[in-house]
Amino acid sequence: MYIARILYPVEVLGPGKRIGIWFCGCQHHCKGCSNPELWDFQDRYLTDIKTVVDIVKKIADENRVDGFTISGGDPFFQKDDLKSLLRQLSQINDDIIVYTGYLKEELSENDLVNITVLIDGKYVEELNDGSILRGSSNQRIYILQDKYKEKYDKYLSTEKNRIQNFTASDGIISVGIHKPKFSF
Repeated sequence: MYIARILYPVEVLGPGKRIGIWFCGCQHHCKGCSNPELWDFQDRYLTDIKTVVDIVKKIADENRVDGFTISGGDPFFQKDDLKSLLRQLSQINDDIIVYTGYLKEELSENDLVNITVLIDGKYVEELNDGSILRGSSNQRIYILQDKYKEKYDKYLSTEKNRIQNFTASDGIISVGIHKPKFSF
């Protein structure tokens, strides 16, 4: 599998302190994408699920983890690896948000197992209206697990978009829903 980033604590893409996991690979190539550097599969990001889960467990052993946010690229370009990872992550914390450029209708019910919140649809820069959790207003937010409905309804009605920056060995990684034409 190809994983470009694992960041903690991500506090701008879902409630609480989350582990963010960014997959590589995406053929949607949305204009204004905040992560075009993750469109291509890059050998330097090739890893295995065990390594990813070991990193996640180490973070969870030492910190409070309120959930996971999985983005990319598009995680569904590595559908089988995503399913395996979701299964293992759900044993640590079952509050899992997944972003995809696919529409929910293009995914099978089996694809959605272990996902708490699905945010679907391609990013459309002209429709970026600052909505919480969505890059653009055409994207839809599905709360797939009833036990989290109240939590996410509250989050979506009370929170505002924020940006969070992480220092990395090769520069700054800016996380969150950015305004149109954002550049660093």
